[in-house]
Amino acid sequence: MKKIIFVCVLLLIAGCTSYKKQSPIQPPLTSKNTIRVGVPGTLSGDLAPYGICVVRGCELAAEDINSKGGIIGKKLEIIPEDDQCRPELAVKAAVNLVKNDAQVIIGHLCSGSTIAANRIYKNAGLMVISPTSCNDDLTLSGKHPNFFRTIGYDDSQAKVMASFAKNNLNARRIALIHDKGDYGAGIIKRVRKNLIKSGGMEIVLFEGIDRNHRDYSKIVEKIKKSKADLTVWGGYHLDGSKIIGIIKEQGVSTKFFGCDGILNKGFINMAGKDSEGVYSTGPINTFNKNHLYNELILKHQKKYGEDPGVFIGNAYAALQMFAIAANKAGSLDLEELKKEMKSTFIETPIGEIKFDNNGDFLYREDGYTYKNGFGVFIVKNQKFSIVRNDYTNL
Repeated sequence: MKKIIFVCVLLLIAGCTSYKKQSPIQPPLTSKNTIRVGVPGTLSGDLAPYGICVVRGCELAAEDINSKGGIIGKKLEIIPEDDQCRPELAVKAAVNLVKNDAQVIIGHLCSGSTIAANRIYKNAGLMVISPTSCNDDLTLSGKHPNFFRTIGYDDSQAKVMASFAKNNLNARRIALIHDKGDYGAGIIKRVRKNLIKSGGMEIVLFEGIDRNHRDYSKIVEKIKKSKADLTVWGGYHLDGSKIIGIIKEQGVSTKFFGCDGILNKGFINMAGKDSEGVYSTGPINTFNKNHLYNELILKHQKKYGEDPGVFIGNAYAALQMFAIAANKAGSLDLEELKKEMKSTFIETPIGEIKFDNNGDFLYREDGYTYKNGFGVFIVKNQKFSIVRNDYTNL
């Protein structure tokens, strides 16, 4: 009965529309020999390839960490949870993970889910490290002091997109379209802001589409009438692949540039030959010169029989950084972990990184320190290939 009451209290807290400071919810004591790693994300539905990629990255990291003695002499155990990129399910996943003794969270996939669920994690005193959640407020608002991430934030991605559109694609008439979601609309609004600031380009269309109806022909007709030489898409691969298909089918003369929501093989599989020449942003790419990333690819191929998704390095690095911090601290105390996460650059599959005071990662190369790195990719021969990396030089 006491256990049922405890769970009900957690669910009541999760359902509140506003967060009030409360005494911490203490998770149950962990097993003496294991540290449970919660990996909540999208494991079913349209976005499942991203979530599965993150789980696999954590599994591979846990195998390597366990082979070297684990964390403070304890082995890691991966506990996945499916939130389908829905904030209400993310809260339930968070309650389950706290109830089931998770000691660190690697996730969530979608920013809206992370923001909703972190009310639970913060109250439980758990560190959260996301390989994928890009919302600016997660690190810049000060509301999530337990949050870190191994990817840049949305405004830095938008700056890269705007710069590349102007200086590399020489775009002059730009159509901005999005899926009306927090992620897609948020990035496109930031792209618009940066395009206006940069100048020399005309925004000829700014519009959201209704994903429930998925009537892509209407938005493509508007793109055609706008005579845009570049269409920038804010959203995920399912809608993006359909839109580019109709653009090609109707012979609309416009280049297509998506945010990192299309950077996966699902987009290429769905769009087929129509994906050729499509641009996308994504995590910084150090693949050609990073032996740790190349080794990770081989491990993934051997274990799962296929190439990994785009966020494999970010997921691996997230758990790797936690493990190193915990071993250095000799503790899972949140404040001690935070101190260690910010202290020293560590070699990871995404480069030599540590974290700043906000929880964003810093990247070091050739003696220079950068932050908010994003790459630009293009589909060539049915594969995403790196075009350039873009960083903010500190």
